[in-house]
Amino acid sequence: MSQNIRDYDKAKKAIEEGEELVPSEVVYAILDGGNPIRVWREHRGLTQRQPAEAVGISTPYLSQLETGKRKGATEVLSATAEALGLSLDDIVE
Repeated sequence: MSQNIRDYDKAKKAIEEGEELVPSEVVYAILDGGNPIRVWREHRGLTQRQPAEAVGISTPYLSQLETGKRKGATEVLSATAEALGLSLDDIVE
């Protein structure tokens, strides 16, 4: 069996098990310097208010995280990642 077939089978199984595929638009937006929190939030179709309320922070605070004006405590970043359905590694630059 060729490596391509094994890779295809592995990817197909991961998708069937619920693993999310990362769309190229998200990848390129982040690689082009977009803030991962903002990129993922917009990809998910969420307003700033929705994840901010889920995390228990103000909308301006989330905006400051997205613009890099604030770094955010680990607890806030972890909760933000969870609200976006991600891991902390997905949003920390």
